[in-house]
Amino acid sequence: MANGGPVCGPISSYSRVRILHLVQSRSPRTIGELCAATSLHANTVREHLQRLIEGGYVIPSTERRTTRGRPRTLYSAATGAPDASSPVARRKVSAAAQRGDLMRRLLRTGESELGRDATYQLDALVEHLEESGFEPVVDEEGLRIELSPCPHAAARPEHRPVLCRVHLGLMQGVLAEAGGPLTADCVRDAPRPQECTVQLGYRGEESRQGVAEVPAA
Repeated sequence: MANGGPVCGPISSYSRVRILHLVQSRSPRTIGELCAATSLHANTVREHLQRLIEGGYVIPSTERRTTRGRPRTLYSAATGAPDASSPVARRKVSAAAQRGDLMRRLLRTGESELGRDATYQLDALVEHLEESGFEPVVDEEGLRIELSPCPHAAARPEHRPVLCRVHLGLMQGVLAEAGGPLTADCVRDAPRPQECTVQLGYRGEESRQGVAEVPAA
């Protein structure tokens, strides 16, 4: 393991990462589909999904059937969009904004120069990253977040692309849930696995050049 903190939160288990990747790639998903794709037992898949639901990253719904039979539970990614918003994620964002406001009052610092909405987005994103075992350092001028050393540095090389895509998708969901101009555009390519930089975007600005993108699935 790298010198960063322990991996925790929704991506502490690679099996859970695989499930979240599948749900982010196409929603909704059924238990049967996830079992077939991962070769995991249904009970194990349900346990992972419950953790993801409790974290605010997956939303369960009941299938609407037009024929006889028991409706299945469907699982979708929480993207922060109006029709894909998790109540857990909404509570987290609200709490992060309140704690951020309190901290700024105690330190007598103002909101970010990026504006109030962007400040709240950064509050929510930093809390999410810390909860996941990262030590984020925000560069507001460059619209970057440094996440080095990456707690996933010791992961298998073949797992890292999926890890990056899944976590980029989670960051995009957090920013969308908070509401505001900031977006998580990509994870920048790095020469060493322990190095990690997330490039943010500001809606309305032209795309920044020279960034090798790891797109969300």
